[in-house]
Amino acid sequence: MEESEKVRVTIRCNQCGEKFILRGKVIKGKLQTGFKKCICNNQYDLEITTQAVS
Repeated sequence: MEESEKVRVTIRCNQCGEKFILRGKVIKGKLQTGFKKCICNNQYDLEITTQAVS
């Protein structure tokens, strides 16, 4: 069974300023939220912060 940690993820687009707050998991050191791209089609210029959830 895989070890996973639940996290609260805040993603801010550096191009248009849109902010997304999501729930995600960290599995084997990799963050997984299902987020693909911002509404302005930006995929790479993002500021991502995480906070552990108990």
